[in-house]
Amino acid sequence: MRKFSQQTRLIILLILPITAITYALFACEKVYERRTESLNFTLTSSYIKPDSILPMEYTCDGASATLPLEWSGYPETTKWFALIMYTVASPTDIHWYWVLYNIPGSVNSLVKNVTGVGRLGNNSLNDKTSYSPPCSQGPGYKYYTYTIYALSDSVTFLVQPAEVTMAVLQSAIKKNTLANTSLIVKYSRNF
Repeated sequence: MRKFSQQTRLIILLILPITAITYALFACEKVYERRTESLNFTLTSSYIKPDSILPMEYTCDGASATLPLEWSGYPETTKWFALIMYTVASPTDIHWYWVLYNIPGSVNSLVKNVTGVGRLGNNSLNDKTSYSPPCSQGPGYKYYTYTIYALSDSVTFLVQPAEVTMAVLQSAIKKNTLANTSLIVKYSRNF
């Protein structure tokens, strides 16, 4: 084992904490930059305001249309987007209606009943590779969250699109998510 002089040990003891503090400050600065960069990232719809009631047209009680969406303020380094629409019935009961990924970075909106943009994953209501409209059972308002993710890279899977669930997509984009933002709406079915 190599022995260090008293002076060398003192220098090491002084340098290590300074190095650790410098690294921690640099890491915090990067996190702060990422948060600041995403503060202006917003997801909206010209058809509805946040926390508003989802029009029947966009549910199983109406035309089952996809809600038109627009987003802005995403990081400049964004190359791709991914979108998930879901509801939380309970902590162990989450339903997802729309999983859409590999939306090109040049796209910043989705029209009503959009097709041909990105790749579809499955939905938890019928396990099909498609959008499924909200159709929650039981009285009272249910809350639906649309979340758009700004990504630094495209997403590839070793599974078929029919196996790309909400959790599979979230796991795949964890490392290349630059920012995300959500739009929450509510709907109550008449029984």
